[in-house]
Amino acid sequence: MPSASRYGDGVNHPIVARTRDDLAQALAQSENESAVVMTLGALHEGHRALVRAARELVGSGGTVLVTIFVNPLQFGPGEDFERYPRTLEADLAVCADEGVDVVFAPPAEELYPHGEPQVGIVPGPLGAQLEGAARPTHFAGVLTVVAKLLNLTVPSYAVFGEKDYQQLTLVRRMVADLEMPYEIVGVPTAREEDGLALSSRNRYLSADERTAALALSRALRAGAGAAAGGPDAVVAAAAAELGAEPGVVVDYLELRSDELAPQPRHGPARLLVAARAGTTRLIDNIAVDLP
Repeated sequence: MPSASRYGDGVNHPIVARTRDDLAQALAQSENESAVVMTLGALHEGHRALVRAARELVGSGGTVLVTIFVNPLQFGPGEDFERYPRTLEADLAVCADEGVDVVFAPPAEELYPHGEPQVGIVPGPLGAQLEGAARPTHFAGVLTVVAKLLNLTVPSYAVFGEKDYQQLTLVRRMVADLEMPYEIVGVPTAREEDGLALSSRNRYLSADERTAALALSRALRAGAGAAAGGPDAVVAAAAAELGAEPGVVVDYLELRSDELAPQPRHGPARLLVAARAGTTRLIDNIAVDLP
């Protein structure tokens, strides 16, 4: 699906849809496979990696969509909904640079025309653990908007980053449990050269806080490196690394199975951490292979 060069600059700019009708009209132009990348905006290199993965999935003749929507349902009281960065023009430039075909950037009243939905997605027991324990309404809001966007964009594939590993796991469970005809594809976490996981919230960090935040990735690497000693050794190695950095306050550090069941003893697992550097809450994770 060729994008529209509408600015006289020789660049193929994406079609920008702001309403359901705009989106339907844009999607009607292609019968080939499509892949969607759902974002809150403030696009960075991690999002670029997701878009490139989407393009690989559908090929040059397929349609790559990016949704940009700061979803109020997934922000709890006291969180950063109002100050979350909104950089639509810069985001559209990123999308043009990456060859995105369609950008769906609806206002809140377009997705929620009657206000907060009366019917939504219940995330189940996993939705109350890890991130859900700290943010009780978060995953209900995430899954509800993901379900809406899947049904509006009707993609062959939906591409999500592994940095939000619990979100990825819950989206996969939702799609499986509700018989939704979409393939969910996970992409490894994109990182800075020093190991910090890319996040739109990194811009909130001061220089000292950013240095302290590197303890998260160091801890994860230390934990994964201790896998030969078993689960307890993994957690102990990671905890020691975090404990040596006074600039971070740990919310949780847990080793789970790759499907996030508790207390894995062997096989593929996932070590997850959440911590604050200053007032900024960061999450990260790493794959661990328990012998």
